[in-house]
Amino acid sequence: MINIITEQPKILWKVRCTLGEGTLWVKEQNSIYFTDIKKKKIYSFNTNSKKKTIYKVNKEIGFLAHIKGYVFVLGLQGEIRIQNLKSKKILKSIKIEEDLKFNRINDGKTDLSGNLWFGTMDNLERKIQKGSLYKLDKKFKLTKVDKNYRITNGPAFINNYNFYHTDSPKKIIYKIKINKNNKILRKKIFKKFTSLEGSPDGMTLDKNKNLWVAHFNGACISVFNKKAKLIHRIKFPAKNITNCAFGGKNTKELYVSTATKGMSRADFRKFRYSGFFFSVKTNAKGVLQKKFILGNEEKRSLL
Repeated sequence: MINIITEQPKILWKVRCTLGEGTLWVKEQNSIYFTDIKKKKIYSFNTNSKKKTIYKVNKEIGFLAHIKGYVFVLGLQGEIRIQNLKSKKILKSIKIEEDLKFNRINDGKTDLSGNLWFGTMDNLERKIQKGSLYKLDKKFKLTKVDKNYRITNGPAFINNYNFYHTDSPKKIIYKIKINKNNKILRKKIFKKFTSLEGSPDGMTLDKNKNLWVAHFNGACISVFNKKAKLIHRIKFPAKNITNCAFGGKNTKELYVSTATKGMSRADFRKFRYSGFFFSVKTNAKGVLQKKFILGNEEKRSLL
């Protein structure tokens, strides 16, 4: 096993996100995307041309996944939306949890077959377990896979039947096994954070199946091997680390979003680059997120 080596985090964009999230590498655009949930914005940074683009949406946005060109699936408050970011044309809208008006979609990722997985949470962040985990397949069939979360984060897919998923306020990363009908066969605690470590937030995997986890209120990213042993840690000059994704040349660059949400003046003095967007050079090869793959019929009707 190769020892993980990382360079010092480098500021890529001095953007000052309230709640940065949704990091996504889009290979054909040589671009890293991320969101600011509270500012209702999507940011795109082309790593070749250094061009920065900001897209505004009309709802809080937790994540985005790529379909084709500038067509993305967006995880919004109460809605999964397929939209062309350039033309602003909305191609499809699926309402989510209409009966839970204070809920919103938080984190989301595609699995290794291109299905979309996303979680919900109480947007007032009360101590209630109203969050659920959903799967949306290529024919837009929606399945509730798990429930009773406070704040969902992740998931990160080991393969089509095994993945990691987080309940941030509980400070727990779960390892979940499902069958082909999306029924949970096993759900166990993979890692529980201490209060000093903050809360586990967004995460991603490298090719060696090591799990890279952002620490909200913990100013770092931890790397755990498949036995949940801490094998590496990256410290940041930002307090709330929210999400991370591999990308760049050879997929060895880690892109990292952060947040200023809930910070005091003393926190800002200590972590003055909070809210900024970072990149970290690594010697680990990352697993890229798949596109959201549509069925042939769905493709014809939308694209």
